[in-house]
Amino acid sequence: MLPLSPAIGLMLVFLAGPILYCVYAAFTNMALTGTGAANVKFVGVDNFRKAFGSGAFTNAIWLTLVFTLISAIIGQNTLGLGLALLMRKSTKLVRNFVGTAVIGAWVLPEVVAAYLLSAFFNDDGTLNVMLHAVGLPGQDWLYAAPIIAVSLANIWRGTAFSMLVYSAALSEIPKEIEESAEMDGAGGWRRLAFVTLPMITRAIMTNLMLITLQTLSVFGLIFAMTRGGPGTKSQTLPLYMYEQAFSFSQIGYGTAIALVMLAIGAVFSLIYLRGLNSEAA
Repeated sequence: MLPLSPAIGLMLVFLAGPILYCVYAAFTNMALTGTGAANVKFVGVDNFRKAFGSGAFTNAIWLTLVFTLISAIIGQNTLGLGLALLMRKSTKLVRNFVGTAVIGAWVLPEVVAAYLLSAFFNDDGTLNVMLHAVGLPGQDWLYAAPIIAVSLANIWRGTAFSMLVYSAALSEIPKEIEESAEMDGAGGWRRLAFVTLPMITRAIMTNLMLITLQTLSVFGLIFAMTRGGPGTKSQTLPLYMYEQAFSFSQIGYGTAIALVMLAIGAVFSLIYLRGLNSEAA
């Protein structure tokens, strides 16, 4: 125990400490300016009552769930699995090309990725040029469908993680099992549904939990692309929290929103952990 005490102390100071301070701030009127800056008072659950009575807050929750569903649970998870399966059966040249392209998007700084995707989805951007080339009408995606645009941008940038997780999981499946299923007459889709996926269920649950938690807290990509607009059409909870805490100086209210985000992440984690425990049992 003694050798671990420095690490435990650091965790208490730099991990548990800020969380406890946020819990304290969420129940106060703490602010950057005004009365809340000079005289911090305990206000109970007023910040949470204010949040759940606000249309902007419920809109932010809804957009956060939509963003997470599209970009993480459906997009990154499904595309990552598909790419991992493709690379498993492909030649070395294809694996190198796909791996370089996908991981290259992942390692780009978030601001750079946001700039590239903004140019791609812009009214005069690459996407509309391609649509016009095949006779389809284009639109200003960042204005007409901003939550879809930022979701696709997050898929493009974050799929590499899921691809690497699934590539590692697929490499652990004994080839003899798949060969036996093939000899028994199971086609490609049947082998995938009844052999491959059941054998990597733990990897699926782990990947879903990690990318869901990461996506719930995405801020820089959306802020750089749309700043939550137009209006509040892409204002997820992290952007709403930032606006309330730093633009409107309401630190107590902003940290209350942060605790709601923490609770949402905890709910998702419990669902995935239950799936992991069921698989272990």
